[in-house]
Amino acid sequence: MVLEETKVASNDTFDPGALEEILNEYGGVEGAIIPILQRTQAAYGYLPEEALNVISERTGFSLAQIYGVATFYSQFYLQRRGRHIVNICDGTACHVKGAPRLVTTLEEELGIKAGETTPDYRVTVEVVYCLGSCALAPMAVIDGHVVGRLVPEKIQKLVRELE
Repeated sequence: MVLEETKVASNDTFDPGALEEILNEYGGVEGAIIPILQRTQAAYGYLPEEALNVISERTGFSLAQIYGVATFYSQFYLQRRGRHIVNICDGTACHVKGAPRLVTTLEEELGIKAGETTPDYRVTVEVVYCLGSCALAPMAVIDGHVVGRLVPEKIQKLVRELE
């Protein structure tokens, strides 16, 4: 099962082309700030500061209002994320069946803490609370693909195989 697809920027250079298309599509649509931010994040993998400045200028929303929306909703990211996203479930069933060991394994393997991204932007590891697949505990979602009944060696292998 694939949950969602998101393009991720491959470098730190902001290319305004995709943003221009998004803003042209929503030009004049009142109250479209959330879909604009969603589409911007889908295009860049996160909400770059440069993009938020352009959105503010073009929509008339203050930068403070835009940041207010972007920080209120957990779906938005203000920091660049990895090309691969690993969400480890730590809901009750997953926790009891070993999710903390999965987190520790990846932290040691990648040299980062949960919630961080590797310096080469290859992998972001996030701990989430209940993905609703308790029968597969412990489980994770790797790049939108659900993987269940994980053990440390299996998640380590899966992450090593990521491009």
